[in-house]
Amino acid sequence: MAETYDFLFKFLVIGSAGTGKSCLLHQFIENKFKQDSNHTIGVEFGSRVVNVGGKTVKLQIWDTAGQERFRSVTRSYYRGAAGALLVYDITSRETYNSLAAWLTDARTLASPNIVVILCGNKKDLDPEREVTFLEASRFAQENGELDPERMGSGIQYGDASLRQLRQPRSAQAVAPQPCGC
Repeated sequence: MAETYDFLFKFLVIGSAGTGKSCLLHQFIENKFKQDSNHTIGVEFGSRVVNVGGKTVKLQIWDTAGQERFRSVTRSYYRGAAGALLVYDITSRETYNSLAAWLTDARTLASPNIVVILCGNKKDLDPEREVTFLEASRFAQENGELDPERMGSGIQYGDASLRQLRQPRSAQAVAPQPCGC
């Protein structure tokens, strides 16, 4: 029997190599912690259906390789993405410093309106932290704004009966927030 859902979201997991993107995906899809992981080659894919505000949302999650040699390949996966989880390693200044380039790729290759969530990963290694929460919070506030009524968001309806134009609500600006994943 076909899986039914109200909305289908294509979601990317992006960031430098070694930040824990694949482990985050594994945790979200399988609900299991993955102690170690090999570097992703190209892209890995997972999906999960979640309930959001009484609607059924199918998330298609694309875990992209963070290594520079795969960037030309992984850029093709950005097209049509509604959102991205932008991941950096809190113990690595280098991964934090590359966030602007990853964000530019997402806005250029997916959509200027892509919803981006900033995630500082590896909270369990907090004593080795190189990037402060304040720095990451500042980056999120300076680089994020969301208008949920904007056309071209990359969100598709899964149920044809929901394909109605609605009265626009007042736009709310929401800055992506760093998380202690």
